[in-house]
Amino acid sequence: MIGPPGAGKTLLARGLPSILPKMSIEEALDVTRIYSVADQLPSDVPLIQTRPFRGPHHTISHAGLVGGGTWPRPGEISLAHRGVLFLDELPEFGMRVLEVLRQPLEDNMVTISRARGSSSFPANFMLVGAMNPCPCGYFGDPVKECTCSSAVVTRYQKRISGPLLDRIDIHAEVPRVDFDKLSDDRLGEPSIHIRERVEEAWERQRLRFEGTDKTCNADMGPGDVREFCALDEAGKALIRQAMNQLQLSARAYHRVLKLARTIADLDQEEHISSLYLAEALQYRPRRWI
Repeated sequence: MIGPPGAGKTLLARGLPSILPKMSIEEALDVTRIYSVADQLPSDVPLIQTRPFRGPHHTISHAGLVGGGTWPRPGEISLAHRGVLFLDELPEFGMRVLEVLRQPLEDNMVTISRARGSSSFPANFMLVGAMNPCPCGYFGDPVKECTCSSAVVTRYQKRISGPLLDRIDIHAEVPRVDFDKLSDDRLGEPSIHIRERVEEAWERQRLRFEGTDKTCNADMGPGDVREFCALDEAGKALIRQAMNQLQLSARAYHRVLKLARTIADLDQEEHISSLYLAEALQYRPRRWI
């Protein structure tokens, strides 16, 4: 999520666990084991039944994020297993710290090697990041003028590498909220209603992958994408044009199709129409300058 300070990025991230599906017994046991190994399981909680939400500060060390120590213990990415890892002020994290996220995002596992041996911890989490578009926070803002030079803005945005950005499926701009919306008495859709739609889509995916080791669309490999993300001729023409214009990598191509499949599942549609594909494509990152 990219936007000026105070637009609600952190608020949106903290509300995300409330719309995620409830954990199954197997998932709850996985999470509980990790917290037990990390010595973070509360004495009065025998089984963790809510999805974790971890929001480490940007000063966190490499070992704090990944895990480590003489006797390796889980880090924040494993403590966020089956939940949300929220990185606020994303460019402020050390580049080496951010780069270690690349392998866990692909493999859903982190391996820590030491002289006495190696330990592997599960790390199947949803990565959510929030950042300002520039150091002052107001680049592109229609109300407040940005005080940063173009070189400073470019340098700030390049703190996040292209390979890491390529692994993030949804890039959303969060604009300033005006007075009329803030003072409006109308209430939004309750989280419980959104969760119902998400759980319906989750159930469709569970049935789709029944009998396999996969649980959701994010787990699909290239063969699964070819089987479950078939496009019609209009969709193929659209993705071909997008590949040329957006210069999408092979990884991005598969991620766009998986995201389009998920959008269709949320709409309870069996086939991926051009509308769903176009929505998935608009979430790819764009050059800001």
